[in-house]
Parts: sequence; structure tokens; C-alpha cells
Amino acid sequence: MPPTSPASPTSASSPAPSALFSASLPSRDAVVAALRAAGCVFAEDEAALLLTAARTAAELTALVDRRVCGLPLEIVLGWAEFRGLRIAVAPGVFVPRRRTEFLVSEALAHAPRAQVVVDLCCGSGAVGAALAAALDRPEVHAADVDPVAVRCARGNLADVGGRVYAGDLFDALPDALRGRVDILAANVPYVPTGEVALLPAEARDHEPLVALDGGADGLDVLRRVAAAAPDWLAPGGCLLTETSERQAPAAVDAFTRAGLRTRLAVCEELYAHVVIGVRG
Repeated sequence: MPPTSPASPTSASSPAPSALFSASLPSRDAVVAALRAAGCVFAEDEAALLLTAARTAAELTALVDRRVCGLPLEIVLGWAEFRGLRIAVAPGVFVPRRRTEFLVSEALAHAPRAQVVVDLCCGSGAVGAALAAALDRPEVHAADVDPVAVRCARGNLADVGGRVYAGDLFDALPDALRGRVDILAANVPYVPTGEVALLPAEARDHEPLVALDGGADGLDVLRRVAAAAPDWLAPGGCLLTETSERQAPAAVDAFTRAGLRTRLAVCEELYAHVVIGVRG
């Protein structure tokens, strides 16, 4: 799936989708024109997905209307593609980003035979689902403080027997997991509070603040996770979290202070920065 692109409500000078469409299923060109008029950068790719999703002209018009009004494409479709999986997403749930696929790749490179996986700050559960798909029947646990995310993740992890808990970070997890976790993936919020208002409208207006706001410097949740992680990791187990290029040095320092062997992995193509800490 292409990354979501900015879309704003149709202007008075731009025709509404319903004005472009006839009673029959609209053409690809008509859908592209409606999306392009709304400012969708990847109008052609999005049109193909919307045309595939709709069964009738009325259904397609409704989908395009929602996209033109600024709803993220993934929420309009009801799913996001993540490492080849179709992850269900719902209104009010953080949409998994393609760059987070790099975090999954790094986790698998470090622990290709992991048996116990935790997806902390799980959102839709995309990371846990991707790890479960790549590993040999691991025990999968996930947690999020947002009950909407918990419901979504339970659906996405049901087929792999994943257990999803509601609560604040490690407080949500069963105590029996202490010292057993091979992969602890924590896709924590890391946008500084003062920069949340600068995010694209699709994130700022449609995703939960708790999944975006990382405190004054963006690292409040990351520091909490790093400090507590060694008690939950198995010997040789790894903690992985995403951060920004600017925040990476401070994030690495937080992992190191927690007693983890730490390194920074970078993927230039995805502009992804993942901090990895290993329990000795």
C-alpha cells in the first residue's frame, strides 16, 4: 500500500466525487481526478485500491468521499499492508507505518528462533502479527493503554493465539513473563509534545494522541520502557524501539543506562532508526 498522502476537504471549485460519478461503477480516471483534486499525492495508487474494495458505484462514492474529507486511506479501506500482511485497522487506531517493518526485520535478525514475543504499545498489533508470521509458532503477547487499540489488536492476533492486554506498559503484562521475553518490540510514541500540532492532518486529527505524544523531548515513554525492560527480557533477549535521527543519541543513552548492550540500526531507504538493546 502506498503511504497515505495529504488530503483535504473538497474545495468549492473542485467537483465533489458524487458529481463525477454516474450510476454505473465510475472509471479509474474519474476516481483519480477526484482524489487528485483533493490533494492526494498517490492518487493513481489509491484509486486502484478503492476500485478493488468497492462492489457498487454507491459504495465507491462513499469510500472516495471519506478519503477526500481527509480520512487516512487505511481507515477508509479498513486495513493496512504490513510486511505482506493485511492488518485490520479501525477509526481511532494508530496506522502501522512502512518504516516500522525495519524494526521487525532487525528483531528477526537478532532472534530468528525467538519463542516469546511481546508487542508493547501494540496499536493494531501489526508488529506482533508480523513477528508471529515469520517465527515458528511463538508465544505472542501484546499490550496497549488504549482500549480501542486493544480490541483491534485482539482481532489481528487471534489467528496466532496472541494474548492482548489493556494497561500501561509492563503493568499490563502477566508477571509470569518476567525474564522470558526473547523479543520485546516497543513502538512507543516519540513525537515531542510541542511538535504534535505540526504532524500531517491524517495523523494529528485521526490517530490517538497517546500513540503520538512522547512528552517534552519525545522520549518519556522510551525511557520508562528501557528502564524496566531488563527485568522482562530473557538472557540474550532484545528490546527494540523506533526513534528519530535527532533523538537517536539520547535514546541509545537511555538503553545503555538501563544496562543493555546497545546499538543503533538505520535504514536510509525507509528513513527508519531503531535502537536495539540486548540483555547480557
